[in-house]
Amino acid sequence: MPRIWLGTLRQWHWISSALCLVGMLLFALTGITLNHAAQIEADPDVVTHELRLPEALLAPLRDAPPTAGLPDDLARWLEAALPIDLDGRTPEWSDDELYLALPRPGGDAWLSLTLDTGELIYEVTDRGWIAWLNDLHKGRNTGSAWSWFIDGFAIACVIFSATGLLLLQRHASNRPTTWPLVGLGLLIPLLLALLFIH
Repeated sequence: MPRIWLGTLRQWHWISSALCLVGMLLFALTGITLNHAAQIEADPDVVTHELRLPEALLAPLRDAPPTAGLPDDLARWLEAALPIDLDGRTPEWSDDELYLALPRPGGDAWLSLTLDTGELIYEVTDRGWIAWLNDLHKGRNTGSAWSWFIDGFAIACVIFSATGLLLLQRHASNRPTTWPLVGLGLLIPLLLALLFIH
């Protein structure tokens, strides 16, 4: 391999490793917590808000219940009355109720409005920071920015691994255990998958 290519390869390797470092630590640690989720006890914190919708907002909903979307005046009132962000959220309407699922990393939330009475219930469940980190690992309810980060992180990991393999190939003649260890890294998960995953 020409020296100029070796220098470029090393540069790509260390840059991708720097970009991957924190993400790899996060994903490795949350891989352990996800693998042992049944053994990690969680004590969810549930907070419930009960309100009554003002008649001025409720009357138009009773007269002509929406079949889709959230009326702007109702959305503004909800965001002012509750610690809630409704941007991009789509409610479910039935004849007598509005229901809005508000899942989030590390927890859950939902909102229900009964059109007959105007009774509004908003419940938030927080399962703790381990659940929050686990949901980041899975990309669960994390939004598009985090999804883009995971994709970029995965690409950086591929570059890190590929350049590492090429560097191993470059130095393998001086290190006789290189290819047996690489083979072992392939063989162990393959055997475990074939023999123990049913």
